[in-house]
Amino acid sequence: RTEIITKEPLFSSLDIFLFTLIIGLVIYWFMNRKKPEPIPEFKKLDTPAPTTRETSFIEKMKKMGKNIIVFYGSQTGTAEEFANRLSKDAQRYGMKGMAADPEEYDMGELSRLSEINNSLAIFCMATYGEGDPTDNAQDFYDWLQENDDENLSGLNYTVFALGNKTYEHYNAMGKYVDKRLEELGATRIFDLGLGDDDGNLEEDFVSWREQFWPAVCEHFGVEALGDESSIRQYELKEHPDINMNKVYTGEIGRLKSFETQKPPFDSKNPFLAPVTVNRKLNKGGDRHLMHLELDITGSKIRYESGDHVAVFPTNDPALVKRLGEILGVNLDTVISLNNLDEESNKKHPFPCPTTYHTALTHYLDITHPPRTNVLYELAQYATDPKEQENMRKMASSSPEGKALYQSWVLDASRNIVAILEDLPSLRPPIDHLCELLPRLQARYYSIASSSKVHPNSIHICAVVVEYKTKTGRINKGVATNWLKNKVVTDNGYKSTVPMYIRKSQFRLPFKATNPVIMIGPGTGIAPFMGFIQERGWLKEQGKEVGETVMYFGCRHKNEDYLYQEELEEAESNGVLTKLNVAFSRDQEHKVYVQHLLRNNKEELWKLIHTQNAHIYICGDARNMAKDVQTAFHDIAEDLGNMTRTQATDYIKKLMTKGRYSQDVWS
Repeated sequence: RTEIITKEPLFSSLDIFLFTLIIGLVIYWFMNRKKPEPIPEFKKLDTPAPTTRETSFIEKMKKMGKNIIVFYGSQTGTAEEFANRLSKDAQRYGMKGMAADPEEYDMGELSRLSEINNSLAIFCMATYGEGDPTDNAQDFYDWLQENDDENLSGLNYTVFALGNKTYEHYNAMGKYVDKRLEELGATRIFDLGLGDDDGNLEEDFVSWREQFWPAVCEHFGVEALGDESSIRQYELKEHPDINMNKVYTGEIGRLKSFETQKPPFDSKNPFLAPVTVNRKLNKGGDRHLMHLELDITGSKIRYESGDHVAVFPTNDPALVKRLGEILGVNLDTVISLNNLDEESNKKHPFPCPTTYHTALTHYLDITHPPRTNVLYELAQYATDPKEQENMRKMASSSPEGKALYQSWVLDASRNIVAILEDLPSLRPPIDHLCELLPRLQARYYSIASSSKVHPNSIHICAVVVEYKTKTGRINKGVATNWLKNKVVTDNGYKSTVPMYIRKSQFRLPFKATNPVIMIGPGTGIAPFMGFIQERGWLKEQGKEVGETVMYFGCRHKNEDYLYQEELEEAESNGVLTKLNVAFSRDQEHKVYVQHLLRNNKEELWKLIHTQNAHIYICGDARNMAKDVQTAFHDIAEDLGNMTRTQATDYIKKLMTKGRYSQDVWS
């Protein structure tokens, strides 16, 4: 009885406590629910709400009195940059241009462009991956392919293509758009321009542009206004008394998106993934090769082996600080750069309002050598006539100007900070500099893990870029140095990396019984770590798995043999049927992966020719991928009794069948 009496008050007080807690939570929820989310009020600073977006570029051009539209297919921002330059150029010829993202408009309206007098569509099209369109031009590409009955007879057009000669499908997208528009009846008013990023893309563009505009003037019977003055696209507004909650601090899309993360995560809304592992892979040598693991728990992010992870790095704080010092500016000033063209979809060059410090850290590229248009526009601020003349010369199309730009800017790897240091009379207003600098781009890495084994973790394998320039400065790769410094816990905080996934075509065969031949020297090993994990997982599931052959290469066995333990273990437990490693500098003559391929030509030919093997190559495009392809041509010629042409066609056929895949970079 006493027991019961002593327990009764305990229950009632617990009941009261729980009841109070529930009531409290209900009130708290109700109060908070009532609060308007802060996001909508910033919508006006960002792009307009999707519901009100004008998808008709024809209506927009009519409304704004534009007659030239420059569409861009851009993955890393260069084609967009070129498009902006061309639309700005139009003004100098008494015409009005606008740059446009094909993803934002109804491209079926191209046939209506003839409704606008003296109209012209320019296409700046980059090629991505293995001859693919860029993400933002994919829908346009599909539309071109599907609409055979489209009549574009009233459309005047020209194309400038951006590509890289080291790749198999050089400028495939630009060439396709140029050819396809003509097939559909459009009128090409100037020849296709081919830009090669392996050479000098800037020079290719400037040379093409120098001939393009006179041709346009001739076609439309207009004359250049001779107005070579600088045309500002944005105006500066300072915000001395702004509420700091309304200021961007590095977010890519939505304000405060780094504080309140909401899926789905993509290029406009990256996920902040905590770094759980960051270790050095090499045992010696003067390079720093690293393995990082990013935690994606709870993000709903899915990936497949072979996909790419995109990360958004930030610039070196020392470089940002130096820029502020040179220009004598308080970098904590809160500013907006507002488009002078109020009808433009692009209200700001980067998220605004923000501080100069944030813009130079998160949003602007301050490490690449500036393009000639930046030098041209900044020249007016050089007070020394000689410096001003040299800057204008470098931006001209004269042979000596091009040579000066090549040697003084490109060969010397001078970034904007180095240029300002070496031209003491050049002190431009920082807002104009911020308007001209290109956006800092996401960097892509081949994922070094399998989601079957690591569903909540993404692995990256990378080498830190650092080199001495001809001027004696040390240049550091933005992303790799930023990643290197991502310690797992920083002053008790978790280090995070803003990231999203980019799907790729680099996939293991659908049938696990197909043999795979993987060739990945150096950090090219990355996707194959994922492939090996996945083949191991399939084996564990009791699946029959075909032969899995790995060709890896590095400089020295004792220095940079990446993932040595994991690879040797995979071989010893039968996941890797054969592990072949070339140590290029461990003997007098260099030995590379292509030498090992030739040594094993009989077994390789058997796998390829009779067992339907899939070949995968990852790493350097300029030399390795070409040398490996030549080795396969040799093997097909030798063991398939083919002529050189037949051997080349044989490998090409494997490519079209998806049995010869490359994930390469230059």
